Amino acid sequence: MKIHTTRRNFLGAAAGIAGLSAAGAGPASAKIELEPWGIKLGIATYTFRSFDRAKTIEMLKLVQAPWTSIKDGVHFAYNSTPQELKQVRAEFDAAGLKVTSAGNISLAKDDPDDIRQRFEIVRNLGLSMMVCIPTRSNIRTVEKFVKEYDIRIAIHNHGPEQKDFPSPQSVLEVVRDMDPRVGLCIDVGHTARTGVDVVESIALAGRRLFDMHVKDLRDFTSRESQCDVGEGIMPFPAIFKQLKKMNYQGCVNLEYEINPKDPLPGVLRSMFYMRGVLAGLAAA
Repeated sequence: MKIHTTRRNFLGAAAGIAGLSAAGAGPASAKIELEPWGIKLGIATYTFRSFDRAKTIEMLKLVQAPWTSIKDGVHFAYNSTPQELKQVRAEFDAAGLKVTSAGNISLAKDDPDDIRQRFEIVRNLGLSMMVCIPTRSNIRTVEKFVKEYDIRIAIHNHGPEQKDFPSPQSVLEVVRDMDPRVGLCIDVGHTARTGVDVVESIALAGRRLFDMHVKDLRDFTSRESQCDVGEGIMPFPAIFKQLKKMNYQGCVNLEYEINPKDPLPGVLRSMFYMRGVLAGLAAA
């Protein structure tokens, strides 16, 4: 236990130095590794849901996590014109951000026209992946649009409250024989709350794992126990080791759901902790 605590403190201290640098208070020589140990650390902009697009982009630049998944209904509107959506994407691009997906987009209606509208939005954003929650009853219709638009979908498991897809296993049992562009966005927090093993779930997903949302919890039975990454019990070293073993090419996107009015301090601490863990794994 003493060794574990000392290592954790060491990683936290190293992360803190990186944090000071990002905020403009550290040594000029300090540099944040954008893809530590080959892992793409990013942010789901739902994290900054209390802020407009311009402020969100400003905070993303400060965190220096270039990969991002932009939240529908918050940082772009469903009723946007194609030209407006192209402008949204242009603003992220101009800031040096790498938008990999949009979501989490609800595909709750058994209405092909409604589903098509969502795919049109993603295409007009110039994206090749949608993070979404379809239903078991419309998933075959969604698959048809995946083929038509050549847009991958990453089905987001949403914990015990979501009847269709609470866990990664519940997604896999439905999509295992579907088009290879139908896959998963594993949310590790929601996964843990269903009682399954997070690392094992990642391994089971294999090539179907397209995207990830990460958060930390102090208690895997309590959604309200979410905390800064590194302060809970989520096994991040084991998660990163499994991703490395799989040669995972997607993003690990922080989805920070607490402190919505002032998320930046916790986001910085969470990102620096994960960078520190990855730096330690790379050096091991």
